[in-house]
Amino acid sequence: MSEDSTQKMPRGRRWIIAGVATMALLMVGAGVGWAGATVLRPAEDPLESTPFTFFAVEQGEVGSSLSLNTVAEWSSVPAGANLRQGVVTGVAVAPGDEVSQGSVLYSIDLRPVVVAAGEVPAFRALQEGTQGPDVAQLQGMLTAVGQYAGPADGRAGPGTVAAIKRWQRTLGVPQTGVVELGDVIFVPQLPTRVTLDAETIARGNSVSPGTEVVQTLAAAPRFTIPVTESQAALIPAGTRVEITSPEGGMWEAVAADQQGDDTNGTVTVTLIGPDDRPICGAECGQVPVSGDVLLSSRIVTVETVAGLVVPSAALTSDASGATAVIVGDEGERVAVTVEASARGMSVVTGVPEGTRVRVPADESTSP
Repeated sequence: MSEDSTQKMPRGRRWIIAGVATMALLMVGAGVGWAGATVLRPAEDPLESTPFTFFAVEQGEVGSSLSLNTVAEWSSVPAGANLRQGVVTGVAVAPGDEVSQGSVLYSIDLRPVVVAAGEVPAFRALQEGTQGPDVAQLQGMLTAVGQYAGPADGRAGPGTVAAIKRWQRTLGVPQTGVVELGDVIFVPQLPTRVTLDAETIARGNSVSPGTEVVQTLAAAPRFTIPVTESQAALIPAGTRVEITSPEGGMWEAVAADQQGDDTNGTVTVTLIGPDDRPICGAECGQVPVSGDVLLSSRIVTVETVAGLVVPSAALTSDASGATAVIVGDEGERVAVTVEASARGMSVVTGVPEGTRVRVPADESTSP
């Protein structure tokens, strides 16, 4: 608008325009002042403005576990030697197979070699008139396979010889009534799991007398868990362990003793079966005999407990050790019992579901 136009404008209108301009300047100034005060004022400390929040007690579960590998390994001891010269024409057992009285182990020149229980190793042919503990061991085997009903008196009389012939007929060998040296391998205890020397007892191999070929295995594999020192602290004796079997089943175990290795800072936790039963029970044959076998496992560091759950930060205790939660806007202290705690949460009793508890617990601060 030109100066001439302004001068020609009525005086009342000029006053109105001047007033509007003045108000606009005042509003702009106020806005700038408010913005400056807002930007320059320090932000409120959230810990000061909100010292705690509330958590509604609810149903849930608390538990904790570690996922690690368990090592399963068989131990074995030498148990018997081959005492026959010839060529291996058949192998009847696989590594880890369980054998009992009269089981065929392998064949040499088409003649079976069987296993029998006895502390005295075979050292001679057994025939009519032979006497001794090895004869008694043979009589025990013949009784077990249903071919002898007489006493295991260690004397090879006519009854024993007749039983030998019946047994030889079942094996498909000449019925001579004489157990030749090498026909039987005596091992200390049966039934047992065995493994044969695969380099010696293999189809087509020529073998000589005196070679140790039979090893007996322990009743069950040894189960251990290698862990770090910090992990070992979470696995005291009695900790429950769930092991996934090679065929996908579940085996129960518990932690027993621990043995540390100062050279590398690791700890080996030994596992045992519940009530000292074998961990693998009747399924130990699933564990391969050769080498270490790694099995996925879940170590239950805190058993899962269901109930009313609160954050562990909501718990407070007094000088006597009594545990409580602080509830509601008034900050009432309510005693509770902690049933289990893990991963920042706790199962408690003493407050009803839906109760609003302070997190973190702070009795000195009011809302």
